[in-house]
Amino acid sequence: MKRSELLVWLGGAALGGLGVAPAVARDSDEGGYRIQRAYYGTARRFVDVTDRLRELAQRDARFRLGNDTFGVDPAEGEVKALRIQAVSNSGRSRTFEYIEGAVVDGSMFEGWRGGGWGQGGSSGNSGSWGERPGYEDGRDGEYVILRAQYGTSQRNVDVTDRLRELAQRDERFRLSNRTFGVDPHPGQVKVLRIHARGPRGNRTFEYVEGGLVDGAQFSGWRGGGWGQGDWNGGWGGSGSSNSQSGLVILRAEYGTGGRTVDITNRLQMRVVGNRLNVRVNNDLAGTDPADGRPKELRVRYRINGREERRTVPEGQRLSLP
Repeated sequence: MKRSELLVWLGGAALGGLGVAPAVARDSDEGGYRIQRAYYGTARRFVDVTDRLRELAQRDARFRLGNDTFGVDPAEGEVKALRIQAVSNSGRSRTFEYIEGAVVDGSMFEGWRGGGWGQGGSSGNSGSWGERPGYEDGRDGEYVILRAQYGTSQRNVDVTDRLRELAQRDERFRLSNRTFGVDPHPGQVKVLRIHARGPRGNRTFEYVEGGLVDGAQFSGWRGGGWGQGDWNGGWGGSGSSNSQSGLVILRAEYGTGGRTVDITNRLQMRVVGNRLNVRVNNDLAGTDPADGRPKELRVRYRINGREERRTVPEGQRLSLP
């Protein structure tokens, strides 16, 4: 996928599919869409992963999307996506897209854990990557944005107006301080929280700094007629803007002696459901900062408002909390 296509082409996503590391609260298992087919890759190079997705679903797995998920890299060096083609109870076809690195949550799909789906055919695009995700009748997503905030639980700012500007350009963007022109909490990993109203009540979608944000899940994304002030749930959605719950990686360094690399963002993107379970090795870091020497991972993190530290030798597993 070319960079220009990546920045301009808006795919659909269930923000547990909006592009970057959503930490979406689960609803019931019986969602409104039934899966027909699943593909992983790019528009030019992709593989059918329906059977593998079914295995993950039967474990009720909420998982971080990557090549390891499906055991294949169909388009080496390119940003890949998982496309789930589904049909609603009323017969409308829709494609949900999750960008590499995002969290996939099956709560919106009917019979997710049962696995009795994907038994032949797709929602009008059998054997194909398909068109731009969304409803075939041209409608957009089903969640209406109420408010958007950027920062941490301690320090955050309202970015609803700026997000509306980006949406009106129909832009898929990579999340950073430059996106909103502010760093509300220097030195800390920040997130974008989008609070929205859906068919089964309010829901908060979360994207970690460094990830991609894509608005196809939201109703009226490009129109901008949303975020008009009917949200008072604060940062955490419970009425308090100072909620400190959740696992946040404050600092993570991998290496030995003076040869280390900062992998804070890489580690934060592996957090699923406020838990982290990874093997400490060069693959996790994406590099070997001290070739041939034993290394370790040093992590400083916050969980439920408490700051903790952990050191794990190379080859062992880090499990938080």
